[in-house]
Amino acid sequence: MKRKQSLEEFTDGRIYDYNDMVKANTSDCKGCHLCCTGMGNSLILDPFDVNRIRLGLNITLESLISTGKVELTVADGCILPCIKMAYGEEEACGFLNNEGRCSIHKYRPSICRLFPLGRLHENGDFKFILQTGECPKTDKAKIKVSKWIDSPADRKYHDFICKWHKLLIDVESEVVKDPECERSKMLNMVLLQYFYLNTYGEDFFSSFNDKEEHFRKAVLNHYT
Repeated sequence: MKRKQSLEEFTDGRIYDYNDMVKANTSDCKGCHLCCTGMGNSLILDPFDVNRIRLGLNITLESLISTGKVELTVADGCILPCIKMAYGEEEACGFLNNEGRCSIHKYRPSICRLFPLGRLHENGDFKFILQTGECPKTDKAKIKVSKWIDSPADRKYHDFICKWHKLLIDVESEVVKDPECERSKMLNMVLLQYFYLNTYGEDFFSSFNDKEEHFRKAVLNHYT
């Protein structure tokens, strides 16, 4: 999801890489779950997120939606799944347990793993930024970016993020021409089917690459 602010407005002004140290360690949050409440539809799930949750909980995306944990939203012209914030006065994430802790912490989405970091995409690649003012904890400790994000730091995962980001940009460029036409709606529905509803092989990244290549040739090129 794109932010319409300059970096100076919500970051410390620095750009980070995997091996950099960043002041982001919240020491297990110590019971705070403010970032798990009132986030609207901003916690967008990518295909790796959904696949990780699906395997971890042995559940389908359709079931996650039907039980109210996930909903579909429009982000930058694309229809995508996101974590649903609709529980109690806090409008909390449905995956919070009674103690206010994440019940899917082992399978939590990448946007949750990053926080308070974010990604800055430029020229087909990305680096990391530290969002300021988002987390109320004031005495954060320094930690290596690769350790903090708790996601695969290898090239396969990095390339997946880049490819997925580029694909969404390309789909958006087609959809925004006429968001309400049947062509745009169908393109979005096929995107959901290809990357979220269909399952992946044992090697997620290899399976995703095959899907991405076929989607571009058989679907996206057909609509452009």
